Amino acid sequence: MNIVVLAGIPGTGSTTVLNEVLEQVDYVNINYGNVMFDIASEKGLVETRDDMRKLDPSIQKDVQKQAAEKIHEMAQDDNVIIDTHCTIKTPKGFLPGLPVWVLDQLQPNQFILVEAEPSEIIFRRLNDESRVRDVEYTDDIDLHQKMSRATAMAYAVQTGCTVAIVQNNDNGLEKAVSDIVDILS
Repeated sequence: MNIVVLAGIPGTGSTTVLNEVLEQVDYVNINYGNVMFDIASEKGLVETRDDMRKLDPSIQKDVQKQAAEKIHEMAQDDNVIIDTHCTIKTPKGFLPGLPVWVLDQLQPNQFILVEAEPSEIIFRRLNDESRVRDVEYTDDIDLHQKMSRATAMAYAVQTGCTVAIVQNNDNGLEKAVSDIVDILS
C-alpha cells in the first residue's frame, strides 16, 4: 500500500491534474475535504464545503481527526492518493490540513504539491462558479502557497517522506500530469 498526499491551494488545478493522473496510474482517489464535509454535514455543522473553513478551529481539528481515522480504514488494501490541502486559510489564520495526529494515522509515503502562478489562480477562482471563494490578491495567494510549501516540508520532517513540487500553469496540464505520473512510477 502506497499513500500519496497531493495538495494545492484552491485554484491551482490540483484536482483537475489528479483526475488526469488517475487515468494513467493504479491508485484510488480519496478527497480529504469530502470526507471531512460528510462528517461535519452529518453532525449538522455545515451546509456547504465552503462553510468548512469558517468553523471554529477546535471543531475543524476534531473533524480532521475523525476523517483521518476513516481514510486510514479506506486505504488498507489499495494504493491511495489523498487530494487535500496542506493549509487551510481561515478567518483566524492558517490551519494545518494534516496535523501530527492526522499524519500519524495516515502514514503517507510521498507529498506532491501542485502550484500555479498567483495571477492564474485568481483567474481560475473567478471562473469557478461551483464554489463561493473569498476574494484574494496575488500577494495573499503567494503567501498561501509559501505557507503550504513550508507546511509540506514540516510534514516531511515528521514522516520522512519526500516533497515534490509540480507546476500546473495555464496550458501546462499535460506536463503537470506527466510529471506526477513519473513521480508515482
